[in-house]
Amino acid sequence: MVGDGAVVGRAARPAKRTHFSLCWWLGWVLAVAGCAGSPPSNFFTLRPLPAADGHAAVTGGTLGIGLGPVTFPGFLDRPQIVSRDGNNRLALDEFNRWGGTLQDDFLRVWSENLAYLVGTSRVLIFPTEVRFPLDFRITADVLTFEGTPAGEAVLKVRWAVLDPRLEQTLAARETSYRQPLRPPADQAALIAAMSAALGAFSEDVAAVLRGLPKPTAPPAAPLLY
Repeated sequence: MVGDGAVVGRAARPAKRTHFSLCWWLGWVLAVAGCAGSPPSNFFTLRPLPAADGHAAVTGGTLGIGLGPVTFPGFLDRPQIVSRDGNNRLALDEFNRWGGTLQDDFLRVWSENLAYLVGTSRVLIFPTEVRFPLDFRITADVLTFEGTPAGEAVLKVRWAVLDPRLEQTLAARETSYRQPLRPPADQAALIAAMSAALGAFSEDVAAVLRGLPKPTAPPAAPLLY
């Protein structure tokens, strides 16, 4: 009996190995088929204002501007492009993503727009080393920057212009912008509408800067002997 059992045990082992190999092969085939069936990811960036994008690099200028800090909601701090799918529901597009981070892209394009609109190359993005005197510093809290079910891109931002020498608020605003998506209202149209909303915001900030008197340096403290 023992001998018969030993023979049966030895005969079963190749069947187990064959079953394992078949399962492994089927799993590999399914994995390859799944990867082959997945659409490729697309990566997007915001664009500056058309006039700024096609304009020669801004050089010179006497106005010094510092941008930042700029804060974003946590739900926008992700690589996927986010749209609002309802009042309290968000849709994340796994196959359409930002080329970098939305916050960095926002600051890059905002600085390009302002440099063109104000006519100065002296624009810094914080945090960074300050290489020249600043006349204004602009902070911003981005509250909303996404697509909507109505086929729009929405930007809502609370921002302030500060005198960097005195840390005094010179202007404070909360503004919102809506840009409709052009046909075919796809992700490329959404990014173009978001860029247009950021351009409109940049124009409003530039208008406020042009209307403010350039801050003067505080008088030096008298020397004590």
